[in-house]
Amino acid sequence: MRIGLVLGEAANGLRRNASMVVSVVLVTFISLTFVGVAVLMQMQIMQMKSVWYDKAQVAIYLCTGISPGESCAGGEATQEQIDAVEAQLNSDVLAPFIDKFYFESHEEAFTNFQKQFEGNPVTEYVTADQLNQTFWVNLIDPSNAAVLSESLGSMPGVETVTDQRRYLDQIFSVLNAASYTAIGIAALMLIAAVLLIATTIRLSAFSRRREIGIMRLVGASNRFIQTPFVLEGVFAALLGSLLAGGAVVAIVQFFVQGYLGDTLQFTNFVDVKDALIVVPILLVVGAVLAAFSANFAISRYLKV
Repeated sequence: MRIGLVLGEAANGLRRNASMVVSVVLVTFISLTFVGVAVLMQMQIMQMKSVWYDKAQVAIYLCTGISPGESCAGGEATQEQIDAVEAQLNSDVLAPFIDKFYFESHEEAFTNFQKQFEGNPVTEYVTADQLNQTFWVNLIDPSNAAVLSESLGSMPGVETVTDQRRYLDQIFSVLNAASYTAIGIAALMLIAAVLLIATTIRLSAFSRRREIGIMRLVGASNRFIQTPFVLEGVFAALLGSLLAGGAVVAIVQFFVQGYLGDTLQFTNFVDVKDALIVVPILLVVGAVLAAFSANFAISRYLKV
């Protein structure tokens, strides 16, 4: 196969259908940008889970004077009840599951509450005795939180045992929903890109029907005829893929690391290295889809 002739035919096709090629580039760029964002969001979710799940604590809230429930019928937890909970945490039953724990008194809880809600009018109405005294427990394996709940949940003076991972799961559920939405939009856009590439190739083939007829008369193989058209689609898709990769890297550099990284300094976000891992994926996806749709379109055209 004469490579120079094939590349020349592909270049001529790109020039003749410049507007359609631009359309393919833009659709591929938008769709693969959504794909890249979805992949990065999944990477971010996995990274946050690995960090925050390990830091998640189990909170053993003790009864206050206004706590509801049968276990708090006697009012605020007494010192004997507090000592009993601590003894249970140090017992041979629970100690193997616990990394460390500490006790937070009314005054400490009130100080932390004021820091957390500084400037909020609610701080004027809440008093220290209304806030729960709490045992904060770090588990060796956070998935064993149910052991503490079963062992301590019904003890006198204990209002409730709460696994903080429940709140993290809600956050991750929202992030997952956003990621799946991006994947759905990307899938629709990729379908549009495939259809657009196929239409572009068929129009390009129709505009060169005389040349194709001559090539058939002189004995050119279908593979020789198809290759320039496939290269046209792959070139346009790769250009869109490169733009999508650049957009993904820019989003991570200027928005994630630049804005979110400065605003939410307590969270580790995906970085440019992660974005660079995604770029080859986008290139491969764009090239494969373009090659498939272009080859399918020109094959169908030649059979007509």
